[in-house]
Amino acid sequence: MENQIKKIGVLTSGGDAPGMNAAIRSVARACAYHNIECVGIYRGYEGMIEGDFKSLNARSVNHIINKGGTFLKSARSEEFRTKEGRKKAYDQLQKEQIDALVLIGGDGTFTGGMIFNEEFNFPIIGIPGTIDNDIVGTNYTLGYDTALNTAVEAIDKIRDTASSHRRLFFVEVMGRDVGHIALNAGVGSGAEEILVPEEDLGLDRLLESLEKSRHTGKSSSIVVVAEGDKTGKNVFELRDYVEENLEGYDVRVSVLGHMQRGGSPSCFDRVLACRMGVKAVESLLEGKFNYMVGTVNNKLELYPIDKAVKGHSTIDAELLRVSDIMSI
Repeated sequence: MENQIKKIGVLTSGGDAPGMNAAIRSVARACAYHNIECVGIYRGYEGMIEGDFKSLNARSVNHIINKGGTFLKSARSEEFRTKEGRKKAYDQLQKEQIDALVLIGGDGTFTGGMIFNEEFNFPIIGIPGTIDNDIVGTNYTLGYDTALNTAVEAIDKIRDTASSHRRLFFVEVMGRDVGHIALNAGVGSGAEEILVPEEDLGLDRLLESLEKSRHTGKSSSIVVVAEGDKTGKNVFELRDYVEENLEGYDVRVSVLGHMQRGGSPSCFDRVLACRMGVKAVESLLEGKFNYMVGTVNNKLELYPIDKAVKGHSTIDAELLRVSDIMSI
């Protein structure tokens, strides 16, 4: 390996996701394995501007692989959006003699890193960490599997009370721009209907579907709604519309919210974080910069970070078709 890099900084930015701690641990231990220094940057780009750094070694990241959230903390930085703010951050990195950065986060994190690299020619590599799984260039992002299982477990419990009281539940899950969580959690929990931003079901068809379910003998129903779905203005409007136009259902709403971000990461997310952290460090040591580490068909690949930022994740059309069949 070409090893002109002696010190690597690692930060988490944007929304937290289960598996971020496991990724930080992987980066720190991969650095230790290759006899280079690792520096943790607290509070993302905001901490980089302020020089909020802490040296990390193999022992300082003990017992965090199973922890949710990020012990390096995360913050959104308005100052980093300015050239002056980014110059402050660069000066702090130079002062600390940090040679490259591992950025753990999503689209906003990568956009900031890409601009930073363009201005200062500073080596960066990204690890996708977001529960929405909305980053192009990887089949899975850190936190997605955990969030998905959290949603399914919650919906399973909601179904118990829905069945007991002959209720219709609208369950809102995260997914502002994409419906990966809603679609997969809906199929996995046996939902009667799934509403995602990519497909505008329409209010009339929603009523038809619920009416059909009742005629086939279903006394309760679960509708999983991605927060970015456009069928109604919001999930509460959907509830009101169904109550006004469909008799016989006691309609309730459950918004899962930020509980999907928390909790101990799944085994899948822990293993993925370990693999991505090692790949990120070794890619930097090989002189490969401005990439994102992704997984494609269970193999780690490097994907240009600018394409990851500019691309658009697509919904699984085949799984949409399966969901229609399963809801009969």
